[in-house]
Amino acid sequence: MVKLTTELINSCMQYINPCRDRELDLRGYKIPEIQNMGSTLDQFDTIDFSDNDLRKLGGFPHLQRIKCLLLNNNRIARIADDLHETIPNLESLILTGNNLQDLGDIDSLSKLPKLAVLSLLTNPIASKKHYREYVIFKLPHLHLLDFKKIKQKERMEAVAFFKSKKGKEIQKEIQKRSRLNLVTSAENDKPKVQNVNADIQKIREAISKATSLQEVERLTKMLTSGQISSEFFNEDEMMN
Repeated sequence: MVKLTTELINSCMQYINPCRDRELDLRGYKIPEIQNMGSTLDQFDTIDFSDNDLRKLGGFPHLQRIKCLLLNNNRIARIADDLHETIPNLESLILTGNNLQDLGDIDSLSKLPKLAVLSLLTNPIASKKHYREYVIFKLPHLHLLDFKKIKQKERMEAVAFFKSKKGKEIQKEIQKRSRLNLVTSAENDKPKVQNVNADIQKIREAISKATSLQEVERLTKMLTSGQISSEFFNEDEMMN
């Protein structure tokens, strides 16, 4: 995996694509997280994040210019709630080949006022019952879903269904699952924090027991940088 640094962003290919938009190519670096995008100075209309290792769509600063995001073949399972604030002019979002599971996972996209093109092909969500109707209902500005044009009749039927008694019950179930997923996600994040705190405590204990200045300096550098070497844990296990 490669951290998305300012240096990487500045070294990547930049060009005018066939749509005459300025594009940044960040494809195929196995990037795990979107960060440091402020260093683009909001110069790009399109950013290609395809073939990376992203698990969440989010982490953008305010970028007024972005119109298109290509995110094919990542592992995205969550979409941030603030995309409408950070990338308000997004028109096209390609999420083919990701890991969005439930219909409620796309609810935050309803806040994007200009989103017209969306692909969720080969995500688990695309096999859910009422998938297409729900996406069309939640995203009224959408013109193209999974590269298939949304017809006016289809839109009217989706709206009518989800405003019916049965449709409203389905929406309640979707929202209930979404809240449960958020709680589960928060719980899954807790052990990571606890593990980090435990690692820091182990290093502090090792510093107090160090027998040489060189060892103190090595451990202190590890502690302040936040980059904990696997060798440290191997040494710790041998001592125990």
